[in-house]
Amino acid sequence: MQSRPLVGVIACRRDVEGHSAHVVTDKYLSALRDYGLAPVVLPVWQDAVDGALLTHLDGLLLTGSYSNVEPSRYGAERAPENTRDDLHRDAAALSWIPAAICRGLPLLGICRGFQELNVAYGGTLHQAVQNVPGLLDHREPDADYAARYAPAHGIELHSGGHLAALYPESCSKVNSLHQQGIDRLGEGLRAEAWAPDGLVEAVSVTAAPAFALAVQWHPEWRPAEHPLYHALFEGFASACRDHRQGRGPAGGVLGG
Repeated sequence: MQSRPLVGVIACRRDVEGHSAHVVTDKYLSALRDYGLAPVVLPVWQDAVDGALLTHLDGLLLTGSYSNVEPSRYGAERAPENTRDDLHRDAAALSWIPAAICRGLPLLGICRGFQELNVAYGGTLHQAVQNVPGLLDHREPDADYAARYAPAHGIELHSGGHLAALYPESCSKVNSLHQQGIDRLGEGLRAEAWAPDGLVEAVSVTAAPAFALAVQWHPEWRPAEHPLYHALFEGFASACRDHRQGRGPAGGVLGG
């Protein structure tokens, strides 16, 4: 029996019971497992990012987080609303993104991961979308988990884009749990979907040889119950299987 494709999941650095820990919340890992993938948590260190880890993987997942990319990474001063950093994760993500794309490793970015992808390609971020004239308040509601992750606004998909190839409808509704968002789109990225206020909600890497999509919403929340979320995970899982079977552009798992 063939083993499941191995997907690296970036960790966040947080204090747990007084100790520094590498943390990934279960919903990301469970979603990958439910779509036939084997998740592996990737530890992050600011001063020692091991790019060789990627040679053993069939995919890379950049998760959401309550922390934000440090503003100096995209040439900005810190806004007062921006209060939580993770410099260890910044170093890992901004190193692994170009390495993964170069290797043809399928990549899926979610929320912070979406913003990391934009910064990796030279883009900038709004640090407090709710303060930008003309943009909606995209922050999560003060409610229980079911209400927090419920669909909050519509999106329009880019006709002919990679996301549209996975999902047959031109629009959908998604959840919204973010304070930051894309300001200037990174060079080499293509907008794949927009919120009603024009904020970019999904991007792809135009020159990537394999699946390379990132979304601002949280599709890992009960994806089987939402057709767009389901299509996104099915597309990512299929790309990871292709990579493992040697049909992807990277020629399968290297060194594994």
